[in-house]
Amino acid sequence: MKIIEVITSRDKREFIQLPVGLYKKEPNWIRPLDKDLETVFDQEQNKTFKNGTCIRWILVNDQQKTIGRIAAFINEKTKLKDNDQPTGGVGFFECINDQKAANLLFDQSKEWLEKQGIEAMDGPINFGDRDKWWGCLVDGFDIEPNYQCNYNFPYYQELFENYGFQVYFKQYTFIRNTFDPFHPRIMKKSDILNADPDYTFEHMKLKQLPKYTEDFRLVYNKAWANHDGVVEMTKEQSKSIMKQMKPIIDEKIIWFAYYKGDPVAFYINLPEVNQIFKHVNGKLDIIGKLKFVWHKWRKTNKKMLGLVFGVAPEHQGKGLDGALVMATAQMVQKDYRRYPILEMNWIGDFNRKMILVVKQVGGDIGKTHHTYRKLFDETIPFERMKIK
Repeated sequence: MKIIEVITSRDKREFIQLPVGLYKKEPNWIRPLDKDLETVFDQEQNKTFKNGTCIRWILVNDQQKTIGRIAAFINEKTKLKDNDQPTGGVGFFECINDQKAANLLFDQSKEWLEKQGIEAMDGPINFGDRDKWWGCLVDGFDIEPNYQCNYNFPYYQELFENYGFQVYFKQYTFIRNTFDPFHPRIMKKSDILNADPDYTFEHMKLKQLPKYTEDFRLVYNKAWANHDGVVEMTKEQSKSIMKQMKPIIDEKIIWFAYYKGDPVAFYINLPEVNQIFKHVNGKLDIIGKLKFVWHKWRKTNKKMLGLVFGVAPEHQGKGLDGALVMATAQMVQKDYRRYPILEMNWIGDFNRKMILVVKQVGGDIGKTHHTYRKLFDETIPFERMKIK
């Protein structure tokens, strides 16, 4: 077996194409869009390159067939944030069921990171925002992956853990029937906040997208920037996020809360576009775009994705989360019965407050991902992410 750094056009094609062969008999795997993966490694499109560096490799066997791949990266903004040691990352790992092959990929990444002063690596993670391509799926293989979420074989867990990766935190995906009733406690919270005239709730209006883009950024930075591995969002980044989401936004399922006119919370839902992209085979070319438009017009997607929830710290503990959920529910359960299934992604096990909110919203854990950490000095005691 031989490790090859991805440099040439052929190497890049092999990197993209490897999962197509690996998962060809997996009925629940949905091929990611080629352009989405290419964007991660494009210095012009991925803004993380401004504060980081990335490298990737493929692994070939003696017959020159590609049997594995991995990327390693360093984000200068997060490598020391709430870490006891400089920490890098690995991601986009795919491999045949062979521990020796996996170890070669992990060793190559570890060696590259060590040369640059890194003392630990997290994986599998993204070179960029952690709502994408993050975590190793360990439960929920019978459920199709959501857009830009990792789906992998069950044996990947063994490949990571046999190498010495340990669980740093878990991410849960909760699934519920949209039309099921809510827990009485969350309804009570809603009633309390709705009686306060200083709080108002509204769904996004695409005609005022710049306003909601800035409202989203302001709340996000208050609610999330103090979490491990999360940095403040710039205006440029928030504009980029909304620009990417705009083609699929359904304004009636994105909700904001305001206190005396100032944004204090948001609840972002999107149509789960993998339910459409699974028909385009990774190619958003002319034919792929026509298929996308056709399925969007036919409204074949019946799944709504709860993408992110945020409440400014000074308004937490007041029932605002429940009131915002119920405002959304009024729309999706009564006035706009468009999506019978709701999946709520990326609920970290360290975020106990959010888990409590989601349990009150309802539903069961349908998928579990592990984010692993590997300490290069194994004599150092391992510690999981601290509970918030």
